[in-house]
Amino acid sequence: AQCLVGSEMCIRDRSLIYIIEKDNKMKKKITATVLSQKEIAPRIFDMWIATELAACAKAGQFIGVYPKDRSTLLPRPISICQVNDKKDALRIVYRIAGQGTAEFSSYQEGDSVEILGTLGNGFPTEAAEGKKVFLMGGGIGIPPMLELARELPASTEKQIIVGYRDDQLFLKEDLEKNGTVYIATEDGSVGTKGNVMNAIEANHLQADVIFACGPMPMLRAIKKYAEEKKIKAYISLEEHMACGVGACLGCVVKTKEVDHHSHVHNARICTDGPVFDAEEVEI
Repeated sequence: AQCLVGSEMCIRDRSLIYIIEKDNKMKKKITATVLSQKEIAPRIFDMWIATELAACAKAGQFIGVYPKDRSTLLPRPISICQVNDKKDALRIVYRIAGQGTAEFSSYQEGDSVEILGTLGNGFPTEAAEGKKVFLMGGGIGIPPMLELARELPASTEKQIIVGYRDDQLFLKEDLEKNGTVYIATEDGSVGTKGNVMNAIEANHLQADVIFACGPMPMLRAIKKYAEEKKIKAYISLEEHMACGVGACLGCVVKTKEVDHHSHVHNARICTDGPVFDAEEVEI
């Protein structure tokens, strides 16, 4: 069966839903398998999922994870933390934030999970070629920085600046394998006391390009810093999403240019993003 959803077409069969956009990119809703899961910090879980979607996944993209509770229709958007070397499994690291993610935290090895992906545009890794780069993550915006660090060109000088609430430094060891890590904690228990901007100042760091993901106050500060220093910055916006495929216009950000879909000055974070050139969005 076929149906139009906004500017996309859905093709349904018994096992899959394909969403074909105008640019011919294809997303799939599939049943994947949990390979492993563990709690790596209070209420923060690390899950590996076996799925064919890993073959085309990029740093900065995300997947939609469907709860098994059929009264919950919409998937939960979770960023891709890592793709394994064989490209047949994805790693997601997420915080329990509600009923859906609480359910995900109970999954064990061998359990099935329905996912939609891969979603979003990802980071423009080619912009880092031969450059000194900041990879900046705050809170649950830290996980995407791991796959980004793995994908950046070998010529990139990677400075990974991450902000935590306290000394629960999830993913620290993984990040250290892929760049030089600088830590900020809100309570001052590790590294620089404060946020990622304080860590830049305290360590006298400089960069040519910035990639960032985190809460909106952090991204606003990074956008302002990039403008003052005349540095190109790419920011991944965290936002509550509904459909995840751009049909509902539930997640928009104000932009300088007119969006081709809605014909107003906004963009859909789930499809036009979540990564944007910081100069092009008003946050």
